[in-house]
Amino acid sequence: MEFLLYVIAGALAGLLSGLFGVGGGLIIVPILSFLFLGLHFPETHLMHLALGSSLATIIVTSIASSRAHHRKNNINWHVVMQISPSIIIGTLLGTLLAAQLHSNWLKLLFALFTLGVATQLVLDFRPSPHRRLPGYLGSSVVGSVIGAVSSLVGIGGGTLSVPYLIYCNVDTRLAIGTSSAIGLPIAISGTIGYIINGLGVQTLPPLSLGFVYLPALVGISLASIFTAPLGAAIAQRLPAKTLKQLFALLLYLLGVKMLLGLI
Repeated sequence: MEFLLYVIAGALAGLLSGLFGVGGGLIIVPILSFLFLGLHFPETHLMHLALGSSLATIIVTSIASSRAHHRKNNINWHVVMQISPSIIIGTLLGTLLAAQLHSNWLKLLFALFTLGVATQLVLDFRPSPHRRLPGYLGSSVVGSVIGAVSSLVGIGGGTLSVPYLIYCNVDTRLAIGTSSAIGLPIAISGTIGYIINGLGVQTLPPLSLGFVYLPALVGISLASIFTAPLGAAIAQRLPAKTLKQLFALLLYLLGVKMLLGLI
């Protein structure tokens, strides 16, 4: 029955990911946190498990997305290679920081981040392309920040990397494709970080590999692969403005729900 819940969660996450064009972390993390709470997982590490498991599932989706964008020549591999080392370092440092925080602090960070993304969608803020991509030093600083924030909220980084690339005069199509490739080192290093930082914790549920809960990883990954194309097909029939408004509303509901859970 528990595994069926993860399959259902994966189906929902895949559907919403395809519908709204997100990598899944913004959807998977709150779903897992609600499920883990209902299953009475240790509250101290509940969010760690949700974040680590979310990043692990993004490995699968990032590979599939990157392959699709690569076939269409939508990836600037020079940017990916330049920024990936600092992203990996930032992501690992982010998981180290997350391991020191109580679940409630991670819930607060995720809720505030989600509400921020929702507000950005409502205001329709888009950075104007003002400058060129920075050199190695500038890219390293930006990559470290993207990696650290992504690991703290369990996402593939597209919410941060796409606006950054557009700001640096990268074509929107290339920005989205390059972001999908950048999401892979974030997901891999984030998963490794959460596994390592959770290995010594004795109160985790069975079938946990560090802070990655394997039944959730398998169930969500299997289901989301099949439902993401369905969501994308539905998205083709709806106006972009309507999709953006619906996604913003969903994020507001999830963010407020997580904040209320802290009271």
